[in-house]
Amino acid sequence: MNIAMVGFGKMGRLICQKAEELGINVVSTIDPEAKDAKFGEISAESVKGADVCIDFSVPQAALQNISTLASLKKDIVMGTTGWYGHIDEAKKAVEQNGVGLVYAGNFSLGVNAFYRILEKACATMDGLEDYDVFAYDIHHNRKKDSPSGTGEEIGRIITKGVHRKTKAVTEKLDRKIEPDELHVASVRGGFVPGTHTVVFDSPFDSIELSHAARTREGFAVGALKAAQWIHGKKGFYHISDWMKETLK
Repeated sequence: MNIAMVGFGKMGRLICQKAEELGINVVSTIDPEAKDAKFGEISAESVKGADVCIDFSVPQAALQNISTLASLKKDIVMGTTGWYGHIDEAKKAVEQNGVGLVYAGNFSLGVNAFYRILEKACATMDGLEDYDVFAYDIHHNRKKDSPSGTGEEIGRIITKGVHRKTKAVTEKLDRKIEPDELHVASVRGGFVPGTHTVVFDSPFDSIELSHAARTREGFAVGALKAAQWIHGKKGFYHISDWMKETLK
């Protein structure tokens, strides 16, 4: 399989490195800021020969990148976060052009197993009203978005599975939190690849579920496996669709 890498920062470089180890050809690297990228923008020339384009660029470019890649009839793995308010527009572009796209806030296989564990935990804790629930993520000081895409997904899982929590709040709170609000907090500093924790807390005890990444390699391998999965498919998919198929 041939891939084009859109976004040639640390994550993009690691994906290219792991691709070579897995026998996947990197035919193009695209980044307007990276001087050693082969191309500065997405075009018919820069994605020529690519079966799948993997995007780990920046939130403000994500929607336009999806639209352009779809118009060039390329399947897409979208690892960039911070654009989910435009999902309907992205889905329309993908479906109109007859390509496949799979997106995720985190392509780590461990994180996606964590999501499934959390879904089951929420089903158990939903009836135990003595337990409040909150979540937080910790990331390195170079991360550009807050909360993380993984944190947003955790918020969606909890508000769906624990019915006393109807909405996630991700900003700083200078007030008492409402009973139906789920606080998803973020800490940025140091060199932490990514740690996500959910706490079910009662007056009597506390239950914690946590996933801690050791390196970014798990994200890179997951993105490449997602590229192998989406190649040749048509439609707009979340990584949960892939995981349901994989973990049958």
